[in-house]
Amino acid sequence: MTITEAQETIDRWIKTTGIRYFNELTNTAILMEEVGEVARIMARKYGEQSFKKSDEEVNLPDEMADVLFVLMCLANQTGVNLNDALMKNLEKKTIRDADRHQNNSKLNP
Repeated sequence: MTITEAQETIDRWIKTTGIRYFNELTNTAILMEEVGEVARIMARKYGEQSFKKSDEEVNLPDEMADVLFVLMCLANQTGVNLNDALMKNLEKKTIRDADRHQNNSKLNP
């Protein structure tokens, strides 16, 4: 599935199963909540925090998919084609960072 196809699929799902989109501010708050859930798992799985008993059923792929879902909802609501946006963003980074990372002594000891 392409990014564009995913946005279209989510739009159809929202308009049928979901009835309608939450407003943009609500979806922004939901996005922050979902990103926080990913951060919680990352801090426990890869960081110094330990899992609590209530964390036993964590599912990183599912939480990342929640982030992607809500981000795509916001893109649909605001008329952003994420495929185009990502391509333009990668082009910008390629030009801006052409030598930056190679010259970073922290990355290339």
